[in-house]
Amino acid sequence: MKKTAKVLVLMLSMTSIQSCQKDTSFLITENSVGPLSQTTKVSELESVFAQDSIVQDTTAIKLGDSNKKIEVFEKGGKHLLTLTPSSDSIPTIENIRIHDPRYVSENGIGLQSTFKDIEKNYKSKKIVTTLNSIVIFPKGSNLYFTIDKQELPSELRFTTSTIEAVQVPDEAKIKYLMLGWE
Repeated sequence: MKKTAKVLVLMLSMTSIQSCQKDTSFLITENSVGPLSQTTKVSELESVFAQDSIVQDTTAIKLGDSNKKIEVFEKGGKHLLTLTPSSDSIPTIENIRIHDPRYVSENGIGLQSTFKDIEKNYKSKKIVTTLNSIVIFPKGSNLYFTIDKQELPSELRFTTSTIEAVQVPDEAKIKYLMLGWE
């Protein structure tokens, strides 16, 4: 009976230790996105995402066109990431677009976040106005966020002039979440 109790205590201890370890499968840091790191080579993607599906234009890669996008899908078809390789002689990943809302930054920001969440967790370095959206670049971060102009007040939707942070509604939703490594 004592032996069974010891085994049970040992199993409970192991379970509590495992539950304390943080799952980083969908964590975005300055140097990683889930299992992908800033130093991961394009040639390593198949092993990094062994449980997922990698879709890339192998013809373009063989011809040396490394600017073609690489898409990562979860088994079952859910789009996780779109990767843009660098043009280095040994290509790594230069840019990542997050498609899955399970990916969140260390500050808890993901595709389900709002402009208020961004402002609460990051200081804006600059906001760039494009034809259909605004792009928020936080200070000291490789992340950047795109908000569709449809989320803005009607008088700002068709402007190409500079939009200030105070003009963006708190409830404006993130359309794209991206990470750029140079």
